[in-house]
Amino acid sequence: RLGEAEPGYSIHFHELISSNSEIILDNDKITVHTIPLDHRIYTNGFLFREKHKLLNLRIEAIEEYGIETSQFLNIKQGKDARLEDGRIIPNEELTLSPPKQKSYAFCSDTAYNVRIIPLIKSVDTLYHDATFLESESHLTEITKHATAKEAAALAKDAGVERLILGHYSSRYEDLAAFLDEARPIFPNTYLAEDGADFEW
Repeated sequence: RLGEAEPGYSIHFHELISSNSEIILDNDKITVHTIPLDHRIYTNGFLFREKHKLLNLRIEAIEEYGIETSQFLNIKQGKDARLEDGRIIPNEELTLSPPKQKSYAFCSDTAYNVRIIPLIKSVDTLYHDATFLESESHLTEITKHATAKEAAALAKDAGVERLILGHYSSRYEDLAAFLDEARPIFPNTYLAEDGADFEW
């Protein structure tokens, strides 16, 4: 109503109320879990995990044996191939390991919270609230936000691969100071800034 626009599709709202992590999306490609956070109001982060991927085909082997395309899906799923003359070709001769499954945890609007570590353990990328520098750490309990140093400590303890800091207070003009605080604890740290593009 505010935008004076009508979408051409239905919108269904599902209120989240659980203080425990729950699955909110599960399809053949990805699972999304909530991450209950520590904020002044009820807040969730989100954990995105890719599902197991199919094996990659060794194209040169497929062509060498003259395997029909009708067998490709079965081979990608790990099954052996059967040739027209009855020979069985082992799957390992025809496939390569699938791409690594990716995972991403988004945790904005939260204080430092060790309770989420089991949920985000070993994710590829963690985006975490870093509203303050350590010089304003006295504000974290009041506002329920984190410092760059706390985000780095959480990333280290959770064994994540990389950390992206974000949700900075507007009081700071030089964001490089956030990296200066975080990287001594967790070197693989980056800044979320307008227009930033991360590709790993």
